[in-house]
Amino acid sequence: MPIEVTPDYSQKIAKELHLTSHQVSATIDLLDSGSTVPFIARYRKEITGSLNETLVISIRDRLEQCRELDKRRVSILGSIEKQGKLTDELKEKILRAATMAVLEDLYLPYKPKRKTRATVAKEKGLEPLAALIFEQKGIDPGGEAQKYIGPKQGVESVAAALAGARDIIAEWISEDAQLRERLRSFFHEKAIMRSKIIKGKEEEAQKYIDYFDFRELAKTAPSHRILAIRRGEKEEVLSLRVQPPEEEAVFIVLQHVVKGKGMDAKQVEIAAVDAYKRLLSFSLETEYRLDLKRRADGEAIEVFKNNLRQLLMAPPLGQKNVLAVDPGYRTGCKIVSLDRQGNLLNADTIYLMDDEGQQKATETIKGFLKKYAVEVIAIGNGTASRETEAFFKKIDLSAALPIIMVNESGASIYSASQVARDEFPDQDVTVRGSVSIGRRLMDPLAELVKIDPQSIGVGQYQHDVDRTLLKNSLDDVVISCVNQVGVELNTASKQLLMYVAGVGPTRAAAIIEYRKANGPFRCREDLSCVKGLGLRAVEQAAGFLRIHNGTNPLDASAVHPESYRIIEIMARDLNCTILDLMKDENLRNKIHLEEYVTDRVGMPTLTDILKEIAKPGRDPREPFVLFQYQEGVATLEDLRPGMKLPGVVTNITAFGAFVDIGVHHDGLIHISQLSDRYIKSPYDVVKVYQKVEVEILEVDLKRKRIALTMRKNRR
Repeated sequence: MPIEVTPDYSQKIAKELHLTSHQVSATIDLLDSGSTVPFIARYRKEITGSLNETLVISIRDRLEQCRELDKRRVSILGSIEKQGKLTDELKEKILRAATMAVLEDLYLPYKPKRKTRATVAKEKGLEPLAALIFEQKGIDPGGEAQKYIGPKQGVESVAAALAGARDIIAEWISEDAQLRERLRSFFHEKAIMRSKIIKGKEEEAQKYIDYFDFRELAKTAPSHRILAIRRGEKEEVLSLRVQPPEEEAVFIVLQHVVKGKGMDAKQVEIAAVDAYKRLLSFSLETEYRLDLKRRADGEAIEVFKNNLRQLLMAPPLGQKNVLAVDPGYRTGCKIVSLDRQGNLLNADTIYLMDDEGQQKATETIKGFLKKYAVEVIAIGNGTASRETEAFFKKIDLSAALPIIMVNESGASIYSASQVARDEFPDQDVTVRGSVSIGRRLMDPLAELVKIDPQSIGVGQYQHDVDRTLLKNSLDDVVISCVNQVGVELNTASKQLLMYVAGVGPTRAAAIIEYRKANGPFRCREDLSCVKGLGLRAVEQAAGFLRIHNGTNPLDASAVHPESYRIIEIMARDLNCTILDLMKDENLRNKIHLEEYVTDRVGMPTLTDILKEIAKPGRDPREPFVLFQYQEGVATLEDLRPGMKLPGVVTNITAFGAFVDIGVHHDGLIHISQLSDRYIKSPYDVVKVYQKVEVEILEVDLKRKRIALTMRKNRR
């Protein structure tokens, strides 16, 4: 008969997250019914008690962990029951196990084993001897061992019999769940992380010089150091051990298992020391190293998530006619002209290496500016970007066109991707890269969703962390940002649409096909005509999709269609139209929200509705601010300690922030140099894409490193 586990997850998760069990159970019901995180957080506030996205995600992830634990619990119970060894006491312990580690400890004695020293000894019939010695009742182990000697058993001496018995006892000790839990806690408190350079690898491992002979208490080691040392170990230039003081650990084992003072207890003591040194220390070190890795991954991914959110939510320039430039002195600069919707109008290559090339380039650029009514020039910040910028500034543009440097991280990834090939099948990678540079100036979010988030370049050791966990976490961030901003249904790319709640890649493609076949969507109701978009998908997606200049003005807002009727009633009560209500603040001020509360719609939703119709479809991102690097500073050689320069924060890590000051190599502001006051995290002071003023502390030309500070008082 199958064993079932039917726990109440809501109370457990509610206690862990400091929420009410009703909030958690309601959220679980919504998730299980197919509702998405953005939809739950935005449109089901009455049901969840206004839980935000972060808490909904925490509930979702913890629920998944609990279910995985119970899935393993059922499997273990079934395995032990098949062996005929499942007692009521053991079953109760397994049902109470709160973590996977404790669960696996309980299963360890019953887990099918490969051949070990203990199994070999058992095959020789030495288990009764081991059990007798382990009882520690004062017997003579040697005398008892005599009974087990013989060629048939394969035991040639008393010493061999006792050695085999000790092997069995050592395995029993190593499988003691209570002892393992005590030692696990000891590891977590006292384990030291030690790294050493592997002999002969000194020359090739210079970037790990700080870890050639390094030790640190593991529980306080920061994420970036754990991941750096692990990378050095993976590259086979560093060795790594994570162990607590051995004498103290052995004492814990002896204290737990040695119960007597006779010769049999002495045999148990020998077995106990062997159990720790040969079995427990390696097993628990492996386990603890995995725990450290999970913690380091979690911290690194959190940094990546914060950076990615700030990058995706960077201020958009908006719809402008753009001349986008991918700089390249030796191979030429690729220039493209984009219209206000980001469509490619024309492309060309200019060469700036000599006077003749620059003269032709000037003519080409002026032709583009005039023909396509260019409003802004976007230059990628890669190699030769400052030289290219200087050339453009020398041209008589006849109008003060802004020249803006654009972070081009990931543009090359996009240009070589299938997405880019599908979008521009007849263009080469340089044209596609230039288009990406121009579009990400106009709308960073719409363009960056086309690139794998891991390739955007705002992470910390992103290639060393758990790939699945990283992808899932970053996808959550992208989904959150896309739905927070909203998506124009009639112009959005497939890559943008697929992140809308309830849509995904297949339905995004179906929306694009519908647009091609039927023209622009006139209203949100048309979504129900798209093949593959059922009622549930439309419900999830509709509020995040915008239709400007459609048949219903509310379709341009974040008001969900399920709430349109409420606004119609409000307008009727005020004897006006919905458009009047959206345009006239005085009319909105006459609305008494409490009059419209129902069993399904409460004050949180009504408050959101009123805010939204006041500024329908408002963009939550900050307004775009023009930025310019310091004139005359374009290379590392131009830098001097004490110089104060403008810069843009490009990446944030646990130990500081990287800043682009326009010399092709980002400088580092160590966390201690970010503020005159003590700060726990760089995020307390800066964010990605923030414009800052920095001072040069030091320039290392050989290692191409720049040390910066934002402190005002450094005495």
